[in-house]
Amino acid sequence: MPTTALRGVQRPGKNPNPSAAPDPRTPATHRTTHKVTGIRVLRSEWAKFWSLRSSWITLCVAVFLLIVFGAVASYTYSPDAVATAGPPGPGSSGDSDAVGLALTGVTFASLAIGVLGVLLSAGEYSTGMIRSTLAAVPRRLPVLWSKAAVIGPIALILTTVGAVAAFQLGTPGLDGEKIALSLGDDGVLRSLAGAGVYLGLVAVFGVALGVLLRSSAGAIAALVGVLLILPGLASLLPDSWYDTLSPYFPSNAGSAIYALHESSDALSPGAGLAVFAGWVALTLAGAAFRLVRTDV
Repeated sequence: MPTTALRGVQRPGKNPNPSAAPDPRTPATHRTTHKVTGIRVLRSEWAKFWSLRSSWITLCVAVFLLIVFGAVASYTYSPDAVATAGPPGPGSSGDSDAVGLALTGVTFASLAIGVLGVLLSAGEYSTGMIRSTLAAVPRRLPVLWSKAAVIGPIALILTTVGAVAAFQLGTPGLDGEKIALSLGDDGVLRSLAGAGVYLGLVAVFGVALGVLLRSSAGAIAALVGVLLILPGLASLLPDSWYDTLSPYFPSNAGSAIYALHESSDALSPGAGLAVFAGWVALTLAGAAFRLVRTDV
């Protein structure tokens, strides 16, 4: 073959112009991979939480109930009505002090906060989004810890602010009454902060129930049953059994956390916190076991 004919032929694998820049239209074969870390999972759950409309609505409802019921109870307080009422339940100060009145809405707020925790976890099983979540986080447990770490502090802070607001709004309604208190009185701030701690733990309890039962309806039913129905059913037990077991029920132990005055048939605030936190930890352990050991 003539030499001139070979000049236009390119050898395979050779770049005729090595100094030329690569074509930008050529797709890159190297991709940057990001390691799954606890901080990244936490940020993901944080973004997921605030992107849901139900999170905003339920939080507002919980704080609203806490403030409104507390303020109304303070303005409608009547010493005569309290005198004819029955004795307060275990772990509560009843309506015998300003803090007890201000925290009248805790029961209703606990249901709203608990339902929010259930929806945050069990809601993903209902929509099928849990498959994408666990595909992105194969180790699974960081998902549970992150959900609890997101909703717990949020519920604690907002409900503590709501409890203080309820107390402050109700203070003028108790002006001149013997039970009137101020924020500077002994135990008041501790009780109001205790209500926030209790509600923060209820939110985590809802998350754990949602992962454990994987059904929004079932987890909400379990939440209501444990917090509201169980103490009533326990009253059917013999008196000796009821007096022994009643302080350790979740709702009774929780109410002891924010009680201003310690009742003789109830736990102390510290013991109530330990017992209720133990219930939450036990439920979280069950949820973690099922999350790791079973398929989606």
